[in-house]
Amino acid sequence: MKQVITIQARLFPKAEENVVLDNIMRKWNSCKRYAYNRLLEGKTRKELKKELQSLFGLNSRYVDDAILEASEVLQSIRELGENPRKVIFGGKVLFYRLKSKHLSSEQRQKYKKEWEDKRKGTLFSRGDKTKQGNLNLRVIEENGQFFLRVNAGNRKWLFIELKSSHKKWRKFAEAMLNSCPYSVRLQRKNNKYYAYISFEDDLPNTAIDFSNGAIGIDLNAFPSHIAWAEIKKDGNLESFGEIPTPHLWDGRKEKRDYFAWVYANEIVKLALEKNKGIVVEKLAIKDKGYRGDYKGRKSRRVKHGFSYRKLIARVKILAQRYGVAIREVSPAYTSLIGMLKYAPQFNLTKDTAAAYVIARRGLALREKIPLKYRELLKSLQSKSRSVSSATDGRNGGTAVKGKTLPYKPWRVLRVALLTGALLDRPLYRDLSPLKRILISGMGEGG
Repeated sequence: MKQVITIQARLFPKAEENVVLDNIMRKWNSCKRYAYNRLLEGKTRKELKKELQSLFGLNSRYVDDAILEASEVLQSIRELGENPRKVIFGGKVLFYRLKSKHLSSEQRQKYKKEWEDKRKGTLFSRGDKTKQGNLNLRVIEENGQFFLRVNAGNRKWLFIELKSSHKKWRKFAEAMLNSCPYSVRLQRKNNKYYAYISFEDDLPNTAIDFSNGAIGIDLNAFPSHIAWAEIKKDGNLESFGEIPTPHLWDGRKEKRDYFAWVYANEIVKLALEKNKGIVVEKLAIKDKGYRGDYKGRKSRRVKHGFSYRKLIARVKILAQRYGVAIREVSPAYTSLIGMLKYAPQFNLTKDTAAAYVIARRGLALREKIPLKYRELLKSLQSKSRSVSSATDGRNGGTAVKGKTLPYKPWRVLRVALLTGALLDRPLYRDLSPLKRILISGMGEGG
């Protein structure tokens, strides 16, 4: 298997090279914005490619990469549940800051420069295996010194000095000499130019698996934290805890991305210390809002899911890099089962209890309804006939239109307990009354 490594390098263009490089960046970003709007209109990549080449004077590879970037932006916006027609290239936060009437001239100039760097100061080129690296932005070596060869069009090239102190630079140099493909993204920041080079490297073999147990991860937005639970290979709880994640939801995109890596490192470090694989929820985000515009609680759920997916993507990368096995499981009813069964039993928070259920699910362990709960359900069934006795306390489920609904008893329990149908009073945040029931009736119910 392969992993993608990204390293940062610094460019040192001469004054005359600055002008040419800025012009290429400006045209490429204009091409990307134009492509985005045409994609919104329903045009395809094939239809756009020739049109954009003649319109912006860029070669086919630059144009193809601009279309790719535009399509990725469009996909991300739709997954976030936001209106794709209200995208502001360069960043909404900076744009609205610039609209403020209470900025000093110095502040306005600073924000304007930063916004223009984000809007016009980027350039991206994908690697090509058939072309032995990257044709538009190629790293070359001469007498031990590295340069970035930039395709400026019309058979003209820029040779810009390139330096990096990244610990993976030597590995990249070896890959480059072996003609491996690599992608390059250029970014202008405060009149300085940076190159972010991505290439593939072999992953180590998985050294930590689920033979000793598992660690379940549950990400929560309000309050912001990661709940985790460690289990033995037989499914019994061994340890648990929480990792605060205050920077995952707020702040600028660069800050959130940085802390996503920080929190992912903490999770993988925990797995390395415990010598156990990681289990996470498999989360799918579907755009079902009116014109893709979510509001209120629904908006928070979608954004929570998007941040969760971003964090989990980084956990996967790091887990593969360190040889830690990782599994994804269905998120269905993990919070409910944890809240009703394990939170009162082990004095856990509902989030940590959900992480416990996730870990158990990762080892394919089934969740039986405790004996006392089954007795309560039978008493409720005699009144309402709402629960099938065929489940016998297991997640056997009932068939509706050919589909199995394995969690119906848990759903009935939740409604009955929250409304007070099974207890003297309804349950809200205090789950302590359930402990007495579970202890007195756990017996064969498990």
